[in-house]
Amino acid sequence: MKTIAEAPVRIDFAGAWTDVPNFYETFGGATLNAAIRKYVHGELLSGEHRTTKDGMTVHYEADLPWGAGLGSSASMNVLWLGLVKGRPLSTVQERLVLAEDAFKIEKVLGIIGGKQDQCASAVGGINVFEFSKEGIRALPVGLSAARVRELESHLVLCYTRVARLSSRIHENVWGNFAKGHRDIIDALIRMRDSAYEGKEALEKGDFAKFGKTLSMQFECTKIMDSSTSNQMLEDLFALVKDDILGGKPCGAGGGGCVVFCCDGEQAKKRAMEKISKAGFTLIDLEFDFQGLRVSIES
Repeated sequence: MKTIAEAPVRIDFAGAWTDVPNFYETFGGATLNAAIRKYVHGELLSGEHRTTKDGMTVHYEADLPWGAGLGSSASMNVLWLGLVKGRPLSTVQERLVLAEDAFKIEKVLGIIGGKQDQCASAVGGINVFEFSKEGIRALPVGLSAARVRELESHLVLCYTRVARLSSRIHENVWGNFAKGHRDIIDALIRMRDSAYEGKEALEKGDFAKFGKTLSMQFECTKIMDSSTSNQMLEDLFALVKDDILGGKPCGAGGGGCVVFCCDGEQAKKRAMEKISKAGFTLIDLEFDFQGLRVSIES
């Protein structure tokens, strides 16, 4: 038997870091993110399909380099659990349970991080995910098909070609959080609340406000840990500042991918030309609304 699965990666728009238990178990967390049509693919072979005499064979591959800040490692764990289950998941709640299980795998492995990547990969779409001791709740962003295309037309995603070590940044942030640094707590609360502000801006088609929401995330992460930025990122933002309404590094920051919200079609073209000429890699961006997909070939 051959079980085939693919799980999308995500762009995080707002509320990153507040999906980590260190924060949300006390304050409650909320993230705004979107699954995109870039995937981790895998297959599990058993029976006559396997390439070894005993057990099972598993293959993985990804559409993007690891360390791009798009949650590919979390997507791989979501994918692996999907392959093991060996059947499609029919409800959002089932998918959130699987996302929680994927997070637990990372926790056992000693990986410091949150839950939004697993949720986005398992559920798909554009959502606010709420996190508390009671569990996870998904609030879909209410967008028409036309508004989705409009949003895609404003966004530019580029890969800096510099991988970042999110675990090191997490250690710095949560170490200072545990010491009660008020500036970090305040920044996290601002980011959590901005997830709802970003949702409202998207539903109203207010891309100027949405762009400011993105940029605010970047400013907050720099307060939390200076290594979330560097000269390369600052130069990249300066390069396109006249063409964008806002932007932020994806994931923990420090490298990987950056998402920009551009000020219209012509501004997007100008930004893409500048980014390409500067030697960065542009990534096609379309949203995924299906999440984890599993199929079986007998």
